[in-house]
Amino acid sequence: MRGWAAFLMCAVTCAAQYTGAAVCSRCHPAEARSQENSGHAHALAKSTPKQPGQWAFGAGNQAITFVSRLNETDYLEHGESWYRASNAFAITPGHLNTDGLRYRVFDPSAGILRCFACHSTGPLQVAADGAIVPSELGVHCEVCHGPGAAHAANPAKVRPRNPGRVDGMQMNALCGECHRIQSSADDGSNLLDPWNSRHQPLLLAASMCFQKSAGKLSCITCHSPHQPLEVKQTKYDAACITCHANVRHTTAVLGRACSGCHMPPVRLNANLAFANHRIAIYAPDDALSPISKH
Repeated sequence: MRGWAAFLMCAVTCAAQYTGAAVCSRCHPAEARSQENSGHAHALAKSTPKQPGQWAFGAGNQAITFVSRLNETDYLEHGESWYRASNAFAITPGHLNTDGLRYRVFDPSAGILRCFACHSTGPLQVAADGAIVPSELGVHCEVCHGPGAAHAANPAKVRPRNPGRVDGMQMNALCGECHRIQSSADDGSNLLDPWNSRHQPLLLAASMCFQKSAGKLSCITCHSPHQPLEVKQTKYDAACITCHANVRHTTAVLGRACSGCHMPPVRLNANLAFANHRIAIYAPDDALSPISKH
C-alpha cells in the first residue's frame, strides 16, 4: 500500500468504475447467491446493538473484531474480539492487552484504511468530517474481477478480469494484497512465526508443492471463490490426489485427510487457529517446522 493519498486518489477517480454486486447478480445470479453466503461477503458489517463498537470486522467463522470511531481523526480497534470457539470475548490477535489500538485516519501507514479496504469492495472515501466510508461492505465480485461498470455497460466487448486464468504466482499476488498484510507482530519473513499462519500466500509460496507445480497450484485449486469455505478436510483430498495419486506412506495414516498431516493447524491463541499452508511433512508435536519438504 502506498499510504492514505493513494486511497483518496482512487476514491476520486475510480468510484464510477465500480457497480456493486447487485448489478453483477443480474447476469450471474448463481455465483452471486453462492458468494453472498461466503465469509468474504460478510467480512465487514455495521455492529449490531448487542455488539461493541460501530464496525464489525470478520464474518464470525472464527472471530469478529470491533472498531469504533473516536473523533474526526482517530479510530480504535477494540482490544477484545469475539471468538466462535469459546462464544466469548478475549484479547484481540496481535494486541498486547485489552486497551485497544488507536489509528489516525491520515497516518502515513494508512493502517485503518487498509483494514477497511481489505474488508470491503471498491474505493474508500473519507468524508469531510473524517469518517471512512466504504463503497460496499464485504468482499464481493469486483475485488477479484476488477471494476465492473464498463463490462456491465458492454458485456460483449469488455471482459472482466478472470483470476481462473492466471498462474499460481499471480494468484498469490492477488490474494496476498489482503491475506499478507504485515503488522507490528510480523517481521515479514519468519516462516516459523505462528502469526504468519494467517498469511496463507506467504506460506504457500514456501511449499514444495507450490514451487514444483509450474504455476498450476493456486488458492483456487482448493478454494472455490464463489462458495463458502469448505471446512471438511477430506473434501480437499481430491486436489492433492491430482498430483499424488500413488503416494505411499511410511507410517499409518488411519484414513486421515491429507491436509490434516501436511497442513496442520497452527494455534495463535486458545480460540484461533489457521491451517499451515506451507505444505510439507510435520512431526505431530510441531505444526510449523517441516521435517521434510517433499
